[in-house]
Amino acid sequence: MHPIKHYLAPAGLDIPPLSFATEANGFLFVSGIPGFMQDGTLHPNFSEQFHRVVSNIRDILQQAGCELKDILKLTVFLTRASDVEEMNRLYGPAFGPAPYPARTTLVVQALPSPEMLLEAECIVLLPVK
Repeated sequence: MHPIKHYLAPAGLDIPPLSFATEANGFLFVSGIPGFMQDGTLHPNFSEQFHRVVSNIRDILQQAGCELKDILKLTVFLTRASDVEEMNRLYGPAFGPAPYPARTTLVVQALPSPEMLLEAECIVLLPVK
């Protein structure tokens, strides 16, 4: 049996019952992460939420000894098709320089909270120990 390590949400956040990430067999699987600020609130602006998503994912990766460059696959969920162009503009500087992770972008009808404009999940290659 391979051990599984769980990375929990920061204390004080009101979130559903889940792990922020799980680690097994050389990979880190990061749950859908919204652009919440440290106090658990969401900024109403898309670009601010995008930057918070990246920052929140970076924080989770650091706990596992990883960096953004270790992301193999990123899935981004948007609630508005009109945000795709802005997301692409912000994505390059946030995840670059190239090569970028493989990415899927989906426009969905809704996310768990009406204030959530996006969330992202990823699969990460853990460093060799």
